[in-house]
Amino acid sequence: MRKTSSSVNDGIISSMSIGALFSDFVGKINALDFHRTADLLVTTAEDDSVRLYDIANAKLLKTTHHKKHGADRICFTHHPSSVICSSTRNFDSESLRYLSMYDNRCLRYFKGHKDRVVSLCTSPVDDSFMSGSLDHSVRIWDLRVNACQGILHLRGRPTVAYDQQGLVFAVSMEGGAIKLFDSRSYDKGPFDTFLVGGDMAEIWDIKFSNDGKSMLLTTKSNNIYVLDAYNGEKRCGFSVDASPNTTIEATFMPDGQYVISGSGDGTLNAWSISTGSKVASWDSNIGVASCLKWAPRRVMFAAASKGVLSFWIPKDTNSTATSFER
Repeated sequence: MRKTSSSVNDGIISSMSIGALFSDFVGKINALDFHRTADLLVTTAEDDSVRLYDIANAKLLKTTHHKKHGADRICFTHHPSSVICSSTRNFDSESLRYLSMYDNRCLRYFKGHKDRVVSLCTSPVDDSFMSGSLDHSVRIWDLRVNACQGILHLRGRPTVAYDQQGLVFAVSMEGGAIKLFDSRSYDKGPFDTFLVGGDMAEIWDIKFSNDGKSMLLTTKSNNIYVLDAYNGEKRCGFSVDASPNTTIEATFMPDGQYVISGSGDGTLNAWSISTGSKVASWDSNIGVASCLKWAPRRVMFAAASKGVLSFWIPKDTNSTATSFER
């Protein structure tokens, strides 16, 4: 019987270790994403590859290459074999692509951004998705049509995220500000703005907890914050070692009780949100993890760095359904 997130405790977290390792990438892994309901993971890398994995069996299912556009940010749509992928080249005209992993076909191009897309997320409830670009804009799209559905012009490097109910989305701006919008009436402007104390560093990543009560931020100054998603109050904060050439990503566990993050010293670290204390630290054995996400339905997380993807599971895999038999 698979352990649920509610049955995870400090002991299980501290027992996490590498259950599967993939090292056939050339260059850095740019991004990864889990499907919300299927046991699938997708990655992009500097070798222009998009790779699809079965996480229940630790098996690479398919690899496609995209030499014309490259492969940078990526996220699943609702369909388990289709993804949204941003480009590393030709982004001024074809910055986003709707790809079918089933038959390696581009279903639609989304044009409009004038610079690289640095943040990408899909709505959990409909066919909407958002992209944030170095052209200082956030664009809202619908998978079913080519035309952009809405544009927000901002200062700084924008990061975007939907909450798990799809009712609210967050956008970061320069100076460490986070603006919250109602997804149904974003054209009316933000309904709230949060600041994280005196930290005015750029925000690299935003994630909402599954219950919508907390928000996880990682910043350019290598700080990690957990905020109350309703009033912006800081619940806890953590600092990790700097990495000159790699941005750090952190991830919530599905129950929202723990945070796991990479660090510039090559370790992975886990903290309890309720106590604010570190409960585990591991040598990743893969270098500095630039991509890190917890699986939505399993007691496992994936960490990626230059050339290596690792799946982490509890050592006592007999007590879970998260075994990785090849």
